[in-house]
Amino acid sequence: MEPISEQALALEFAGLQLDHGRPLTQQLHARLKQLLLAGGLRPGAQMPTTRALAQQLGVSRNTVVHAYERLHDEGFLLARVGAGSYVAGLPAAHSVAKDDAATPPARPDTAIWQQMQALHLPRVHGPEAQAFRYGLPVIDQFPTAIWARLQARFWRQSARHQLGYSDPAGLPRLRAQIAAYLSHARGLHCEPEQVIITSGAQQAISLAALALLKPGDRVAMESPGYRAAAAALALPNTQVLRVPVDGEGLRIAALQALGPARLCYVTPSHQFPTGVTMSLARRLALLDWARQQNAFILEDDYDGEFRFSGAPLAPLASLDRHGRTLYLGSFSKLLLPGLRLGYLVVPGGWAEGMAKLRGMLDRHAPIADQTVLADFIEQGHFLRHLRRVRRAAHARRDALLKAWQQRFGERLPLAEVSAGLHALLPLRHAEQENRLAQLARQHRVEVGRLREIGEVPSCSGRAGLVLGFAPSTPAQISAAVDQLAQAWQTALD
Repeated sequence: MEPISEQALALEFAGLQLDHGRPLTQQLHARLKQLLLAGGLRPGAQMPTTRALAQQLGVSRNTVVHAYERLHDEGFLLARVGAGSYVAGLPAAHSVAKDDAATPPARPDTAIWQQMQALHLPRVHGPEAQAFRYGLPVIDQFPTAIWARLQARFWRQSARHQLGYSDPAGLPRLRAQIAAYLSHARGLHCEPEQVIITSGAQQAISLAALALLKPGDRVAMESPGYRAAAAALALPNTQVLRVPVDGEGLRIAALQALGPARLCYVTPSHQFPTGVTMSLARRLALLDWARQQNAFILEDDYDGEFRFSGAPLAPLASLDRHGRTLYLGSFSKLLLPGLRLGYLVVPGGWAEGMAKLRGMLDRHAPIADQTVLADFIEQGHFLRHLRRVRRAAHARRDALLKAWQQRFGERLPLAEVSAGLHALLPLRHAEQENRLAQLARQHRVEVGRLREIGEVPSCSGRAGLVLGFAPSTPAQISAAVDQLAQAWQTALD
C-alpha cells in the first residue's frame, strides 16, 4: 500500500487540534481513534511517520509514538516491520459512517427505565450546605479528627485476610453493636444475625423489595411519601398504591379499602415529608392488617432518633409479635450521607437468604468503613456524637421557629416540628408552591417542593415546601428566613 501523500496528510489531519493545557497523548489517541472509526482513513492506507505527524501537529515525536502504540494495541493500526503503520480494516458492521456520527445512542425501553426517568434524585451539591437544604444532618458537628484517626489505625493494623472479601451480611462486630444499640436505646430486641448491613437506607428498601415482591404484586405506601422509596419498591415491576396520610399518620381505613397488598412501606416515627407521628392505635391497626392480609410492613426509621420532647419513640417493629415487620435504619442522618452505611433488620430465619441476596447487589459494604464505624461505636464516640447532634438539631429547630414567627407570624405558619431535621410549610395550591420555590432560589435559598420530593398525586390539592434546618447554624437560619421574607414579600401581599 502507498503511504499518504504530504498533500493528503495536510488535508486529513488539518482538523486535529490539541489543547496544550491537557495531556497530549490522550488527546491525540482519542482524535485518531475517532477519525479511524468515522472512516476518515481508508483501510490499508499507510499512516504518516511519527516524525512527520509530530511536525504537522507541533508536538514531540514521543507524543505520537505513544498514541500509535495504543492504537496498535487496540487493533486500529497494523505494524509492518521496516514499513511503518497501516490502517486496519474494521468490520462493516462496526464502521461508523460520517453521516451517522450524530445518531443518538439507543436507550433501554423497559418499564422500570421509564419510571426512573421521572424520578427526582437528591441533587449533588457543593461542599457548602445552603439553607434550607433538606435531607442533610448536622454535618458541621461530625468529629472528623476522630474518624480520621480510626481510619489511619485500620490501615496500619489490618491483617491481609481483613482486606479480602467479607461476609455479605456485614461485619459481625458491627452487626452485634447495632443490635445492642437498637435493644437498649430504641426498644427493638433483635439478634445480630437479623441485622444486614446495607449501603444506606435506599439499598435496604431495594433489598426488601427484591426479597418480598414479584411482578404484579401490589405495594402500599404513604401519600405524600418518599419518592425514591416508591421507585425502589417498583423495581420488581410491582403496582405501587398511594395511601393518604392525616394527623395520625397512614389512614388504615384507606389502606384496607385498596384491597390486598403484599407490602406496606411507612415512616411512622416521623412521616416523610409531613412530619406527623403515627398514633399507637394506627400502629396496632397496621400490624393487624399485615397479619390478616398475610402481608409485610417495611418500616423506615430514617431520623427517628431526633425527637425534641421526651425519648425517641420505640419502633413499630418492637410491637410486632408475628414477624411481619422489616425495620431499616441509616447512619446518613446520624453521621454523614456520604458514608453510605445503613442496616435492615429482618425477621428471624431470614438472615442466610437475605445475606445471599445482599451479596448479589454489590458483594458487601466497604470493610474499612464498617470496621471504623464499629470502633467508633465501641469507643463511645457514637453516643457522644448522637447527644451532640441532638442538641444542635434542637437549637436549630428553635432558631427556625423563632425567626419564622417574627417574620411571618400567622400569615404563613409552619406545621408542628416535634421531631426530625426538617419542617413543612403547608401551602394552598401547587401554583403557590412553584412560585415561592422559584423566588427562594432567586435569593439563593434552597427549599424542597412537596410535589417534587413527596410523590403527591396530581389530583391532590396538597402543596407545600420542605425546609431542612439541620445543616445550618442558628445565625444562618435567621439570615435565610430574612431572605425568604424579602423574596416573598410581593407574593404574600
